[in-house]
Amino acid sequence: MTTYLVTGTSGHLGRLVVRSLLDLGVSPADVVATARDTATIADLAALGVVVRRADYTDPASLDAAFAGVDRALLVSSSAVGERVAQHAAVIEAAATAGVELLGYTSITRATTSGLLLAEEHAATEKLLADAGLPTVLLRNSWYLENYTEQLPTALEHGAVPGATGEGRVSAATRADYAAAAAAALVADDQAGRVHELGGDVAFTLAEYAAWVSEASGTPVSHHDLPAADHTAALVSAGVPEGFAAVLTDSDLGIARGDLHTDTGDLARLLGRPTTTPTEAIRAALA
Repeated sequence: MTTYLVTGTSGHLGRLVVRSLLDLGVSPADVVATARDTATIADLAALGVVVRRADYTDPASLDAAFAGVDRALLVSSSAVGERVAQHAAVIEAAATAGVELLGYTSITRATTSGLLLAEEHAATEKLLADAGLPTVLLRNSWYLENYTEQLPTALEHGAVPGATGEGRVSAATRADYAAAAAAALVADDQAGRVHELGGDVAFTLAEYAAWVSEASGTPVSHHDLPAADHTAALVSAGVPEGFAAVLTDSDLGIARGDLHTDTGDLARLLGRPTTTPTEAIRAALA
């Protein structure tokens, strides 16, 4: 039997990948879920999944976690600015274990993107190439949840702020990205593949605001702001200044088209259309 490992399963995406593997019929005994603190993934252990400690900053824990693993997914670290070193440790552990396939959750067109967020992903992709491991790259665009989780604020203020201009974003749900990652892990033709993943329906923030208005019955409009004003607004809302600058840079990237993709790769991996923005909005409002 093939054993699958997923890193970072205390986070939203990793946890969903584990559940997607189970939905595909993989036995819980053949799935290894990892986290820095295994207490945070007790729900996965209750499903019969094997739970192991794996800390991106603790190579010994990674070596132990990867023991006996055939295929693995490296879910990118959330520690912006520290990702490359952390990912290098995971890649080394995977290489030592001799995994037959290592997936990585990257970002749209990582090696050519102008996004600040893409820099560490591009560096990780180079590490993977240098390691010589059979690899599948899952280059995810934006999460729809980046917007739908802010719906209460948008409805309260009647506004969706941003600095995206008329740029279109191919956002998709975490669940869709997770299901695609699981599908790639279990398939036998994925080594060497690069998937540019995004939702079937790309949209501007003005279109998104209109859909929110229609679904909620509350008038909501898109307020496009100069970059400096957008960063200042995020900081005033409590976002740390450095991260606020990264978010604004991402909006400017959307304006350039850096998070737009029309490859259809996500729907092909899923074997169905992706969840639409309006479906995600209605689900978040329910």
